[in-house]
Amino acid sequence: MGSLGGDMSILWRRLDAPGHDAATLRDPGTGLELRGTAVFHENGGPTALHYSVRCDADWRTTESSVDGWHGTRSFQLRLRRARSGDWTLNDVCCPEVQGCVDLDLSFTPATNLLPLRRLDLSVGQAAEVRSAWLEWPAGILTPLVQRYARRSVAEYDYEADLPGTTTFAGILRVDPRGWVLDYAGLWTAEAG
Repeated sequence: MGSLGGDMSILWRRLDAPGHDAATLRDPGTGLELRGTAVFHENGGPTALHYSVRCDADWRTTESSVDGWHGTRSFQLRLRRARSGDWTLNDVCCPEVQGCVDLDLSFTPATNLLPLRRLDLSVGQAAEVRSAWLEWPAGILTPLVQRYARRSVAEYDYEADLPGTTTFAGILRVDPRGWVLDYAGLWTAEAG
């Protein structure tokens, strides 16, 4: 998918519950920065989360923050990935996700952009990645195996091995920049 080619942004509407998410991707010259705000209603009440994910020039996550609230509970999470592949969450080592390159925030479709851009798959190609998955609302990091298979210029078959024995499968429809426009019946991009 090549270089970023300027800043870009998107707005999604959640389909399985009331909610929206707005995200922007910038290249300030010191690495890439994905920032957004997700506002939705889930078990436990309304939720508002401001997130930021920084990546190096090769689309590998280096650090992230998530600030906000869920119901009456406040959150302030800081995640870091060292060059060695070690992860920390609020300065606590998370060995179960050691070696993961990508961060997947479970409450937004925004972070799928990062492995899609990094992998840059051609039509007919497939790849498997192991991501550090921030489970929401638990606020914990767990490993998540994801599989992307590019079926056309604008669509990927997607699978994720969720914790336990559940496999999530669906089709991701994307725009030419890599933003997910339709996320398997859970999120859809708003027109414009």
